[in-house]
Amino acid sequence: MDGFNSADEVIEAIINDIRKNLERSKITYKNMKILITGGAGFLGSYICQVLIAQGAKKVICYDNFASGKKENIETLMDKDNFEFHFHDISVPFNPEENVEIVMHLASRASPFEFEHHPIQILKSNTLGTMNALEVARMYDAQFFYTSTSEVYGNPDPSHVPTPETYWGHVNSVGPRSCYDESKRAGEAYVKAYELEYDIPIRIARIFNTYGPRIRGGPLFGRVVPNFIEQALNNEPISVFGEGKQTRSFTFVSDEIEGLLRLAYPGITAARGEVINIGNNQENTVEELAKLVIEMTSSKSAIKYFALPKDDPVRRCPVLDKAKKILDWQPRTSLRDGLRYTIAWFKYMLQ
Repeated sequence: MDGFNSADEVIEAIINDIRKNLERSKITYKNMKILITGGAGFLGSYICQVLIAQGAKKVICYDNFASGKKENIETLMDKDNFEFHFHDISVPFNPEENVEIVMHLASRASPFEFEHHPIQILKSNTLGTMNALEVARMYDAQFFYTSTSEVYGNPDPSHVPTPETYWGHVNSVGPRSCYDESKRAGEAYVKAYELEYDIPIRIARIFNTYGPRIRGGPLFGRVVPNFIEQALNNEPISVFGEGKQTRSFTFVSDEIEGLLRLAYPGITAARGEVINIGNNQENTVEELAKLVIEMTSSKSAIKYFALPKDDPVRRCPVLDKAKKILDWQPRTSLRDGLRYTIAWFKYMLQ
């Protein structure tokens, strides 16, 4: 099926690609101890797998499966250098051994979850961030925070593509505010701990990542998996508004490589930096829908719905800092990334 024999084989190919690209740049986490919140999530589980594959001394994963899945880390559970804790990170926690890096990824991130879990989302990105920072302070560890392009809100056209210096245009009481504002507050917590305790910190602002393992279905509301599932089932493709809004779709292998470059202690120029990690190729949502229909040979038609309030008109990052500091830029075209993602979904929907 599209060159793969199973869903696991798709994931394995992605992990191997990430490892190859990191190790070509002599970036390795071998013999390091890393704690990851949200380690069973879409991005967190890939990070756990790459770190284990690179020979990390210990990967300690915290997750409560609010949006992560046990299946994502199932193959790691019997590894001697992997440790899992079922825990809500908005409640203080304390690993029993020292760690060198704390990577805080835990948070629900789907727009359709904002309505149903706003308090949990606020807690993950405020209380959860502070709790994770306390662990970093306790062990004098580096702290890595995954923020989001949502902190930019709905920028005016003069600020798209968007640099890290843009302060944002966010509705603090809108339907997305639980995520947008808590991520902004999370960044403020991280900077406060850097200023007060001299903790070495790095902040990534992530743009529209997709790929195998991303959760589909109406509750999770991600445009790529929803379009793929609808197309494979020959159901109408749900496009909001006229579909002219743009997104910067970043394939998961590119995203994870960028995050692990930014988190790598050996890249000392990244200390204290906020860096966009995304794709600087804009595509409209309508273009995505048509491409998914083509690549799945689907009989689906596009069905248009009212645009949700505060839905961003454009999303596109400036990547100058990522290129200069991390020697990173996305490698995977939207068509190639969709090939992997569609293949995985075909197996999972069987």
